[in-house]
Amino acid sequence: MLLMAPQLSTVFSLSLLLGIASAIDVFGGMEFSYLGKDGPDRWGMLEPKFAPCSIGKRQSPINIQRNLTVHNKLLKPLTRNYNSVNATLFNKGYSVGVRFEEYPGDLWINGKNYTLKQFHWHLPAEHQIEGQQFAAELHLVHQAAVDGSFAVVAALYQESNADPLICRIIEGLKHLGGENTTVPLGILNINELNRRSHKYYTYVGSLTTPPCSENVIWIILGKVMSISNEQIIALDIPLNSDCKKNARPCQPLNGREVDMYDELSC
Repeated sequence: MLLMAPQLSTVFSLSLLLGIASAIDVFGGMEFSYLGKDGPDRWGMLEPKFAPCSIGKRQSPINIQRNLTVHNKLLKPLTRNYNSVNATLFNKGYSVGVRFEEYPGDLWINGKNYTLKQFHWHLPAEHQIEGQQFAAELHLVHQAAVDGSFAVVAALYQESNADPLICRIIEGLKHLGGENTTVPLGILNINELNRRSHKYYTYVGSLTTPPCSENVIWIILGKVMSISNEQIIALDIPLNSDCKKNARPCQPLNGREVDMYDELSC
């Protein structure tokens, strides 16, 4: 499998983009949670546009089993060009993240450019490797200007030393209020996100929150990062009480291929 988005019809593309825009940017008055009657097993019944959460066949996250991945020699190293720009910390209630007030840089995949739109965290991690659930997961959400398609780069964290990026926003987290609040961060240095990745996994999946729109390219970095217990607590405190563990359970692979890039094996 080449690391490219599948072809979509014009109508489906429009509905996909509207759905993703709802989840990433505004989300309106639509509500869901990670517990009880509005939890992940019922997302598909909460709103008609959430139906893919229940009936979709390319859902995310997944459990990556190394012996079932395909070493794809056609894959290339990730080319990321991120800049230090004016940023804002936000709380959606179900996740805490950072958006940008200026052009923050981009990701290139097979000659296609995806602009970094925002990044946010899940506690604990959503994707698993060999059934192991990590302490946290960072999602860097990118969108291609040419066709509006999306690619998400995910980084897994183990609990250990403090993460340098979160260190830069920790004071902002302490001042972040409840759902729909923001804190200006000023110029945020995200240069360490440009580091070359020697290994990654990739597959075609979906958003991991409603509306669970499909045909999203996922890239899960092979290098596990570190996060401190203090940082986990700081990311958790602003979340709604029913979203404290904001990790959707792993979804069936349904015959999808998971490809692996490993620079050391090329």
